Order: sequence, then C-alpha cells, then structure tokens
Amino acid sequence: MADKKMKDMTAGSPMKLILSFLIPMLFGLLFQQLYNMVDAIIVGKYLGVNALAAVGSTGSVSFMIIGFCMGVCSGFSIPVAQKFGEKNDSALRRFVANSGWLSLFFSIVMTSIVCVLCRPILVWMRTPEDILDGAYAYIFVIFMGIPATFLYNMLSGIIRSLGDSTTPLIFLFMSSVLNVLLDLFTILVLKMGVAGAAWATIISQGTSGIFCLFYMIKKYPILKMRGEEWKPHKISMEILCGMGIPMGLQYSITAIGSVILQTAVNSLGSVAVASVTAGSKISMFFCCPFDAMGATMATYGGQNAGAKKLDRIDRGMKNCILLGAVYSIIAFVIVYFFSDIIALLFVDSGEVEILKETRWFLLGNTAFYFPLALVNIVRFMIQGLGYSKLAIIAGVCEMAARSLAGFCLVPVFGYGAVCFASPIAWIAADAFLIPAYKHVMKRLHKLFAQKDKSI
Repeated sequence: MADKKMKDMTAGSPMKLILSFLIPMLFGLLFQQLYNMVDAIIVGKYLGVNALAAVGSTGSVSFMIIGFCMGVCSGFSIPVAQKFGEKNDSALRRFVANSGWLSLFFSIVMTSIVCVLCRPILVWMRTPEDILDGAYAYIFVIFMGIPATFLYNMLSGIIRSLGDSTTPLIFLFMSSVLNVLLDLFTILVLKMGVAGAAWATIISQGTSGIFCLFYMIKKYPILKMRGEEWKPHKISMEILCGMGIPMGLQYSITAIGSVILQTAVNSLGSVAVASVTAGSKISMFFCCPFDAMGATMATYGGQNAGAKKLDRIDRGMKNCILLGAVYSIIAFVIVYFFSDIIALLFVDSGEVEILKETRWFLLGNTAFYFPLALVNIVRFMIQGLGYSKLAIIAGVCEMAARSLAGFCLVPVFGYGAVCFASPIAWIAADAFLIPAYKHVMKRLHKLFAQKDKSI
C-alpha cells in the first residue's frame, strides 16, 4: 500500500493541491536557508567582518557548482513525476535506480575536478588578499561535500516527485538543528574558523540525505526494485541526462553571470563584499517562497503532463502566479520597514557603512520580486513539462544581464549597480520564458492530439 503522504496532483482543486504541496516545501527551504544564515551569523559575530566577507566571496562560485548538482537532481526527478502521473510503476523504479547510478558518477567526477581548481578560480575572481585564505578554506570543504549534496537533493527530489513534500521538511528541520550545534562546536570549541562552518554544513546535509534513504526504503513499496529494474539502463540514463544536465547547466550558466558580478563586487573592497554577503543571505531567505513555488510547479507540471491534463496545467500556473504576486508585495513591505534590524543579525551596530549598503541591496532586490516569481514559476513549469533545454536559454539571458552589470555598470555606477544587477537579470529571463511557455503548451496540445488520433 502506498504511503499516505504521496500526493496525486492530477485531480482536485489546483490551488488546494499547490498550497498543500508548497507549504511543507516552503518550510523545508526556510530551514535550509536558516542553517545557511546561521553560518553567516556565527561567522560574522564570532570571527569578524573579514571572515564574513571570505564566506560571502565564495557564494557565486559555490552556486555555479552546487547549483549544477541541485539542477541535475531536479531534472532526474521529472521523469519520476511523469511516470507517477502515468501510473507506470516499473518505469518509475528504473528511473529512480538510474538516478542513483548517475548521481554517484557525477559526484565523484565533480568533486575531483573542482577541489583542484577552486583556489585558482578565487584568484581569478580577484578575491581581496585579506580574505583569500579564508575563502579557500571554506569553499574547499564545501566542494568536498558534493557527494552529500547529490545524496540529499536526489533523494528529496524523488520523494517530492511522488507528491510528498512533508518528509524532506522533517529531515531538513533535524539537519538545521544539527547544523547550528555543529557551527557552535567547530567554531567556538574546536577553533576551526570558517572551515568549521563548512564542515557543519556538509555533515548536516549528508545526515539528512541518509535519513531520506532509509525512509524511502521503509515507507515506499512502490520503489522496491524488481528483477533488473535496479541495474544501469542506457535508455533511462539518456532520458535522465536529457532532463538533468540542461537543468544543471541552467544553474551554472546563470551562476557565471554571478561570478562576473562577484568579481566586480570584489573590486569595490571588503566592505562591499560583506554588505552583499549579508544582503544576499537575507534575500535568499526571503526568496524561499519563490523556490517553493518553482519546485511545486515542476512536480505539478510533470504529473499532469504525464496524465495529459493540459487544462489543469494552465489553471495551476495562474494560481501560482497569483500567490507570487501577493507574496512579492508582502516581502517588500517587510524589508522596507525592518531591513536594518534584520541586518544586525550579521554585523554589529557599529558597522554603519555595511548596514547602509545592505539596506540598499535589499530594497533594490525586493522591489523586483514579482519578476523573480515569474522566473521560478514559469521556468520550473517548463522543466516539469519535459522541456528542460529551454531553461539553458533562460540561464543565458540571466548570465548576459549580470555580466553586463559586472563589466559595464558597476565600474561606472559603483555599488548602486550591484543592487539592481539581479532584477535586470530576472526581467531578461522573463522576456524569454513567458513566450517559451506559450510555445511549449502549443506543442503539447498538438502532440497529444496526434497521439489521440493514432489510437
């Protein structure tokens, strides 16, 4: 008998289904960002501004690599969601097994390569000398944890593709608590510096991944392999790579623009780096609802595409966009009135310049949160429908916009251009994604109509 937490999103009220899936997913993402924020808070409070800047200076290159891992895992979960919608359990299990084989391969290869290259990349990014060693100590450990990243994101993605967004929340909550305790232990007791914060992060994520694995084995009979379903299967791997690699590249291509922008920020000095670090950590926390909306649309779109219910796809998209618009307004109001108070979590009240620049960064971003909502909702819906290659083009649009800001605007307008670099990137991506979604829906209507005629 299937676990009661598995959710079929092909029948019932789209808004109710979206909310019931989104809310647990949101709390999971908030917990994930919580332990990312805790790293920054503890580092900033106990190790100082330079240590905070060191951790922050690695954000874009970390996103380029870790984002690829997360994107690949998200892509792997899409065929699982589609087969769940089709009620094809054997094919579903084969995709799950081959996701595991591919994740093992990717994690070994990527860990080997990026650990060797991370210091040259930081030097190329013109990381300030006073924070270079700290940045390297942090990012090297994070990259050593790539297998843990694959483990958790692959398994939690599969669980969510079956309609269960609650279980990953529970494990992330446990992971968040563990991360806080390990942060304090490694930094205050073991005196490991910024490397201690990195070890706390990867140990916590690995632990949550192991919990996901044992839960899946025990609770999901639908995933119990039969015959040769667990063995490597060429066609399944080709389909998974066709979904996963484009989604991973979309993250990485987007991050290239962030790396270029971070390089421009680095040229403005440690104060600017620390301000962007604090602002980015806060902004990432506020962006969790958008990430939850995107993940929800990927599962919702995948299941309904598998069930050939295109009318439900449009209804779900409109409902989610409405949620995104309402939250965008709420987020801006909160940041406008409370950004100074929130920034004090990261730096002392005496750091007047950092507090001021952090506020401007947050206002510049939150004022354009609705375009960000569209980026996540539309892009992940397109990916859930099986057209993940289009995400690469959207990523190129974001990369080009951030690169323009880094190369041309920051040298002329300084820190002010940094505050509006991401909004420019979001608008550029939307300019492609909205017409792309309409194109995908037309193709699906035509494809399903042809299949119906051939039956």
